[in-house]
Amino acid sequence: MYLLVLVHILQSTLLAVQSCPALCACTYGLVQCSDPGISAVPINVPADTVKLRLEKTLISRVPRAAFYNLSELRFLWLTYNSITSIHPSSFVNLKALRELRLDGNLLTSFPWEGLRDMPRLQTLGLHNNHLSSLPAHAALFLPNITYLDLSSNRLTILPAELLDLWFPLPGQQERPEQRRVLGLHDNPWLCDCQISMVMSLSTSLASPVVLMDQLLVCRRSLGQSGLPMTQAELSRCMRPSVQPAATKVISPLGSNVILRCDATGYPTPTLTWIKTAAYTDFATLYVPVMQESPRVGVRWSIISLNGLSYKDAGEYRCQARNMAGTSEAPIKLKVVGISRLSPLPKKKSKKPRPKSSTKHMKPNKIPAPTNTPPLKDNQILQNIPPPSINKTQTAPNLLPKVFPKDKYIKRRKMNFTNAKAPTSIRSTPEPPGNSTTAPLSEKLV
Repeated sequence: MYLLVLVHILQSTLLAVQSCPALCACTYGLVQCSDPGISAVPINVPADTVKLRLEKTLISRVPRAAFYNLSELRFLWLTYNSITSIHPSSFVNLKALRELRLDGNLLTSFPWEGLRDMPRLQTLGLHNNHLSSLPAHAALFLPNITYLDLSSNRLTILPAELLDLWFPLPGQQERPEQRRVLGLHDNPWLCDCQISMVMSLSTSLASPVVLMDQLLVCRRSLGQSGLPMTQAELSRCMRPSVQPAATKVISPLGSNVILRCDATGYPTPTLTWIKTAAYTDFATLYVPVMQESPRVGVRWSIISLNGLSYKDAGEYRCQARNMAGTSEAPIKLKVVGISRLSPLPKKKSKKPRPKSSTKHMKPNKIPAPTNTPPLKDNQILQNIPPPSINKTQTAPNLLPKVFPKDKYIKRRKMNFTNAKAPTSIRSTPEPPGNSTTAPLSEKLV
């Protein structure tokens, strides 16, 4: 009994998967629904559908996850309906989708971020809608699109980010350059250097972009009638020029620093801050604290660094870009540490040199002569400087080295008087005996 119920459920599921929606035709992976009575996206489309066409119906909106069970879908045509809104998550699980066409609807905007759910998408058709602008972030989701039809809308300008994507400067493309087909005709373009750059680059032989229709119409202002691009006088683009407030900044550890740069160019350039570490090649993208454009063709930007550390040191590059080119200016930041200054040692007061008088000289401060030949006994007394004392002192065992050993000297005293008076050495007479010594009296030099 249990097996019979299980088989019945499986058969019902298979029949539901293989069933074809009402007012639609299903043949070999193709489902086509073009009845005017259809007002909503069918929910029972077979799971093995490869191509789904919903055309000329009354469908006005595409809900969230409208095609979630169609993981094998490769072609989705929603053309010439009355669609005014598309949910950003309408295309979830369409990982195999190659082509999406929304021509002939009433779209005033398109959820560009929804393209992330279709990584293999190559063809996007938005012909004959009411699109009046293209956001700059659309360029983030269009790298894989090789066919983009934006013709017959209400577009007036192209963001610089799209032009950088379609016409990359040499050395900026991350992958091999691929050809793209663009439909830009039948839009009220403003006569500026951007649309003129598109025209001039697309007509070159090595251009990566091919226009479906070379005849573009532009207007000098939104209120004027259109002129063919070949007859309009278009302003020329000017490559950006960057001027930093300072090229080298030295700041102490823990301080706050503001870096600023100004750029001029036409169209008005966009500014980006890139930092390279002092000892590595690792680059960091900095978000500016403030960035403004006071007038057309001029933009300035600042970044703030609070509480500097050594890792903040390095080179900061202010990069300006527009469709005419890229320029940048480096700012080198050096972070220095704060060290406490030790007090300078006090200078010792120099004592005045003593005069030639022997009054101020001490006998203990006698410098020992170096590298001189040994003195004879009779020369020692001549090389001893006079003492600087006023009292009579006993000579410290100097005289016994002067006299010959065969003479007996019992005791002698050295009497030192005033430095100006001559200094003499007196010897006591020897006790009476067989030998006598002559009294010695010398003048010290």
